[in-house]
Amino acid sequence: MTAPKPSPDLTALRIDEKARTPSSRRRLVVPLTALAILLAVTAAVALLARRPVRVEVAVARASGTPGAPAALLNASGYVTPRRRATVAAKVTGRVERIDAEEGMTVEAGQVLARLDDADARRRLAAVEAARAVAAASLKDLDVRLANARREKTRAEELERAGFSSAQLADQARTDVESLEARLAMARDQVRAAEAEVGIARQDVDNTVVRAPFSGVVVSKDAQRGEMVSPVSAGGGFTRTGIATLVDMSSLEIEVDVNEAYIARVKPGQRVTATLDAYPDWPIPASVRTVIPSADRQKATVKVRIAFDALDPRILPDMGIKVAFLSAPAGGGAVRQRVTIPRAAVVEAGEARHVFVVRGERVERRAITTAGSEGEEIEVEAGVSPGESVVVHPPPGLQDGDRVRGAS
Repeated sequence: MTAPKPSPDLTALRIDEKARTPSSRRRLVVPLTALAILLAVTAAVALLARRPVRVEVAVARASGTPGAPAALLNASGYVTPRRRATVAAKVTGRVERIDAEEGMTVEAGQVLARLDDADARRRLAAVEAARAVAAASLKDLDVRLANARREKTRAEELERAGFSSAQLADQARTDVESLEARLAMARDQVRAAEAEVGIARQDVDNTVVRAPFSGVVVSKDAQRGEMVSPVSAGGGFTRTGIATLVDMSSLEIEVDVNEAYIARVKPGQRVTATLDAYPDWPIPASVRTVIPSADRQKATVKVRIAFDALDPRILPDMGIKVAFLSAPAGGGAVRQRVTIPRAAVVEAGEARHVFVVRGERVERRAITTAGSEGEEIEVEAGVSPGESVVVHPPPGLQDGDRVRGAS
C-alpha cells in the first residue's frame, strides 16, 4: 500500500511589507539629489564670477631716447574752478522772482533774483519824509536868523544913540547866537536824514541779487516764495543761497601728490591730463603752483595744474588723471620714453590705451605713442617705467576688473 505524499509547508511564505509599500525616505531621494546638484552648480558659478581674470603682464621699461618726454609721476584728481561762488542775498526776505537757471551764462552785475521789497520801500518813504521835515525846519530857521540879525543891528544902534538900554542889545545878540546854534543843529539833522535815506535806498537795492562775476549757473538753490537769508535761520527752512555760479574760464586741475614724490613736481612742468569721461583724449597742461603746505593725515601735497586751452567738454568736478612729464628738450635734459609690448596696446580709431595693473585690479590709461620697433612700442605719456601692463587683454576686460597676472 502506497504511503500518501506529504503536503507542502506554506507557513514559511511571507510578503515583505517594505517591498510592497515604498517608504517616505525613498520618495525624497530624487528631489533632494536634484536640489544638492543645483546648489553645487550655483556655488560654482558664484565662485567663478568672483575669480579674478588670469592675464599676461609685462613690465614697462625706460628707454633713453633724447628729446622724448617721459612720465615721471602719475596722479589722480578733479577739475576745480578758481572762481566759484554761492550767490546769496545781503538781507533776509522772501523770493519774489528768480531769473537764474542751471546752465545759464550770466554777465557780471546781471540780476539773478529779486526779493520782496515792500517793507524796504516803506522805510525809504519814511526816512525821506523825515528828511523833508528837517529841510523845512532849516528854511524856517534861516528866516528867523535873518530877522534876529536885523533886530540886533537896530538894538546896537539905539544903544549907541542912548535911546535903548544895554540889556536889550545883549538880548538881541543872544537871540542871534541861539538861532545860529539851532541852525547848525538843523543842518546836522538834515545830513543825518540824508544818511538814513542812503541806508534805506541801499536796503531796497539789497533786495536785488546780482551776479558778482561772469560765469555759468551750475545750481539753482532757491525757488519763488521761499525765504532766504545771508545766515542760516529757521531750523533749516530758510535758504542761504540763491544760485551757485562758476567762472568757466578759471577751470584748473587739483591733485594730491604723495609727499615722498613732490620733489619731482615743479611749477611750469609739462603735464598730460586725461579725463575719466574721455579716456582717449590726452589734454596738454602745465603745473601752475605747488601749494606750500602738506596734509599730515594723508601725507600729500596739493598741486594745481592749468590747462593749455579750455574746452566745453571740461566740466567742474570731473575726475581726471595726470602724468607729470620730464623737463623740455630745449632745457638740455634727456627724456626717457617707456617701452612696452605692442600686444599691450588697444587701438580704437586714432586713440590708444593700455590696461595698467594696480594691485589686484586694472586701470585703463590713454597713452601717447612715439614710435615702434618690431614687437615693442614706445610710449611718451600714460605709463611710467616699472608699471605692469596687460599683454593681449581679453575683449571683455574693463577698467577696475580684478586680474591675476602671469609674467
